[in-house]
Amino acid sequence: QVIKCKAAVLWEANKPFSIEEVEVAPPKEHEVRIKIMATGICRSDDHVVTGAVVMPLPIILGHEAAGVVESVGQGVTSIKPGDKVIPLFVPQCGECKSCLNTKGNLCRKTDLGTRAGLMPDGTSRFTCKGKAIHHFLGTSTFTEYTVAHESAVAKIDSAAPLEKVCLIGCGFSTGYGAALQTAKVEPGSTCAVFGLGGVGLSVVMGCKVAGASRIIAVDINSDKFAKAKELGATDCINPKDFNKPIQEVLMEMTGQGVDYSFEVIGRTDTMTAALACCHNNYGVSVIVGVPPAAQKITFDPMLLFTGRSWKGSVFGGWKSKDEVPKLVADYMKKKFVLDPLITHTLPWTKINEGFDLLRTGK
Repeated sequence: QVIKCKAAVLWEANKPFSIEEVEVAPPKEHEVRIKIMATGICRSDDHVVTGAVVMPLPIILGHEAAGVVESVGQGVTSIKPGDKVIPLFVPQCGECKSCLNTKGNLCRKTDLGTRAGLMPDGTSRFTCKGKAIHHFLGTSTFTEYTVAHESAVAKIDSAAPLEKVCLIGCGFSTGYGAALQTAKVEPGSTCAVFGLGGVGLSVVMGCKVAGASRIIAVDINSDKFAKAKELGATDCINPKDFNKPIQEVLMEMTGQGVDYSFEVIGRTDTMTAALACCHNNYGVSVIVGVPPAAQKITFDPMLLFTGRSWKGSVFGGWKSKDEVPKLVADYMKKKFVLDPLITHTLPWTKINEGFDLLRTGK
């Protein structure tokens, strides 16, 4: 039956979240209703608040979480009530071209890019004050209960600490995979990472695990440098300390540019700087940050003609339903740490304070 619970609803852009009582409908065929136990705050959620990513409102945001299955709809075979799970904003239907191709992971069932804000059948499972509330990326985790399609839920180790592994739902996996899966960073290589939020720090961890000999971390907030070094950065530079473009600084530091660069901010100017700072013939630059809506990039095509590769990476290139349980297993085997990525833990009614911490770089 319908569950009444609390959720953080965004009624209009550039306004705080409103904690409301919402009704969450039972899961339909091939759907799962999940009790959310922990959720992370990601800049992509804030992009919707500010209008940089356009989504239909009102909406329940959140896409990085872990929880326990409360009930399942008809036909659900891979998951049962009581299972610990991570919702997947990039699902894995197993049938589309991306799912069937070994090189692909962007399942066509994702709401990324379509921005419909609804379940795959075109309807919503949330109601508040008699109004239907939109879903976000098929996950909507800023609520006590949510509904997701079976293809967008990964069952994980029942012993996993949900308040830590929720980060595998987006930030950690996105950064770590960008280095290991998308760029395929090689031992002894030189890397530059633009942006040292949770995702950028996860890129640093991925580069270190891959055996990079030099990892140059770039951020305009020098407070981020200590943690970047703790996680594997060898050099940290602040573009504000130089009166020339940061790509020139990186070229001078490395001789001929880095082997791999990562833009983990979501700004067009840093995307072109990251491209320009990698080696002109075999450098690879990866866009990890979500690009702002309605902005275009102008760049000199000679940057690519000489041989550079420019790539994008969604969810770190992982096939979500297959790989998320393995990443959780790796965490349980202590193959990587998540604690340094967690700066604050708040009761979720303080979600607006959490977003203030994000916006102030804390």
